[in-house]
Amino acid sequence: MFWRMSKPKAVTATINDQVITVEPKETLLQAALRQGVDFPYSCRVGGCATCKCRLLDGKVKELTRSDYILSDTELDQGYIIACQSVPRSDIRVAVAQGDGLALRSVSGRVVARESLTHDILELRIQLEDSLRYKPGQFAQLSLQSLPGLSRSYSFATSVRPDAQVSFFVRQVPGGVFSSHVHKQAAIGDRVTVAGPVGDFWLRPADAPLLLVAGGSGLAPIMALLEHALAQGVTRPVTLLFGARTRNDLYALAAIESLAAEWPASFDFVPVLSDEPGDSSWPGARGFVTALMRERTTPDCHAYLCGPPPMIDSAIALLLECGVAKAHIHADRFSTQHDLPATA
Repeated sequence: MFWRMSKPKAVTATINDQVITVEPKETLLQAALRQGVDFPYSCRVGGCATCKCRLLDGKVKELTRSDYILSDTELDQGYIIACQSVPRSDIRVAVAQGDGLALRSVSGRVVARESLTHDILELRIQLEDSLRYKPGQFAQLSLQSLPGLSRSYSFATSVRPDAQVSFFVRQVPGGVFSSHVHKQAAIGDRVTVAGPVGDFWLRPADAPLLLVAGGSGLAPIMALLEHALAQGVTRPVTLLFGARTRNDLYALAAIESLAAEWPASFDFVPVLSDEPGDSSWPGARGFVTALMRERTTPDCHAYLCGPPPMIDSAIALLLECGVAKAHIHADRFSTQHDLPATA
């Protein structure tokens, strides 16, 4: 007698009061986004906890440990990370949905391409309709000339009345999408921008701001600062910008302009990690996180954008310096495989 293994079956997930189907090996977040559910998320790699939700019923398989990103209280209450949880049975979860801005897909055309460094390009897109977002959030970009792929990029400016948006695209070695943008995307190419996504934006407060950016992580910081200046924010600012060499620095004129107009103190420090020792660079050297300790005060609010190792080191240092976890906001610029378009 031969026993035939039964194929894994799809299960259902009830998200608040909405029922969806989850295919075998599919994470809860993947299934939710595939079926148009307004589910909060940001990094999609288990590093930010934006997609945390409370498991009320059923079982899930966790792809990575969640105890380093969720608090003990959240773990005791049954919280899980949706992007790292594969349902093993029908489940029911509760999640806080919506931040007041609707997720939309808006078509547009490339109207400008400007090389900022040897591997970072500013892509400017004229949308056919306005898209509201909070400066600091990101969107999914898909190109008509590259069907089937999308990629996440942060808005590099605040919302403009002419419905024009900008993104800083770093060419990732082996990255299909970023390589296409750098080498083949042309003026006039059709683009779809789906957003807004993410929980990285400036929270109202009077505390000093410590902003730390690495590489193309400067994009959401620039958008955040531009909007804050227009809104009359008067908080002291320290901006640390980490790059490899002097040739990797960019947007310096724009930062100088912001600093000149800022109504409070604005301290900008570029930091180079791989600048040749015999160069004439007069500024700071080393990893950007090394300068944070002397510029961190327990009352500051920190906003961090860049590669995960930088973010993890920065968060550990901030906590060590007495900064409250609730006052640390991070956007990890993960290099991940090109993802199928969800828009």
